[in-house]
Formats: sequence, C-alpha cells, structure tokens
Amino acid sequence: MSRLDGFISRMHSQRAVLNHIKEASMIAPDGVILEIGLGNGRTYDHIRELFPNNRIIAFDRAVGSHPDSTPPEADLILGDIKETIAQFAGKGIAFANADIGTAYPEKDAKTLTWLPQSIASALKTGGVAASGLPLDHPDLEPLPLPAGADPGRTYFYRKR
Repeated sequence: MSRLDGFISRMHSQRAVLNHIKEASMIAPDGVILEIGLGNGRTYDHIRELFPNNRIIAFDRAVGSHPDSTPPEADLILGDIKETIAQFAGKGIAFANADIGTAYPEKDAKTLTWLPQSIASALKTGGVAASGLPLDHPDLEPLPLPAGADPGRTYFYRKR
C-alpha cells in the first residue's frame, strides 16, 4: 500500500470511529474531550462539529493549526505532551483522541511508554479512547471497530 493510500485509510478509519462515538451517544453532553495532538486542526474541527456542547482541550508542542481550527487559548495546552497531559490524571475525561503517531517505529515506541498510561489515568470509568497507536493497558478494553474503519489504522477502547 502506498503511503498516500495508508494516509487515506487512516483518515477514513479515524472519521468512522469518531462518527460512531457520536452516533452511539458514547459521550455525555457535558463530558470533557481531550484532543492529543492538535496538528493542523482537522480532527479537532471534526470533533468540535460532532460534539458542539462539549469542552475540547487540545494538546500539542506548538500551534500549527489553521486559524479556523485552533481552540480558544483556555483550551489549548502547549508543551511536551508527555508532561502536560499528566495534569489530567484522575479528572474523569469522557473521551480522549490521540493522533500522535509518526510512522517511525523508534519514535512511536517512546510515545507508547507513556501514552497508554496517560490516557487510562485521565479517562473516567466507561470513558472511550481512539488512537492511531495501540494503547496496551490493563484498564483499557479494546472495542470492535465500526464499519468503515480498517484494523491497524486506528484503535478504539473503553476504560474498565
């Protein structure tokens, strides 16, 4: 599969999971959402459209998003995500979306030393997570991917 086809599959899969979360009413209207890896803001913008009444807090090292897809300053946390996300441990987050994979195995292996624990710590019991990287953690139960999501392109979990 070409890198372009892989990217398209990943984006299509990510959208399928996000839309499924909305359609299945998996997030309460007052639940807080974490967008881990704002990037250019496309996914943030889609989550904002799906969940207009939820607070969405986005993380990244620096602002690189389009101005129309940049969260308000109060909902944007800049810095090393490994460090900044720690403040959400025990906060009862409803949904965490993490799209911070790099496709470089050595870099992603480093991210996977802290990301699964960080997400598991932030989520409330029953909270959900979607990730471009597998989140192997005993508190995170893998969920079946919805139609339209390709295995290995996105991962989907519920906190036990």
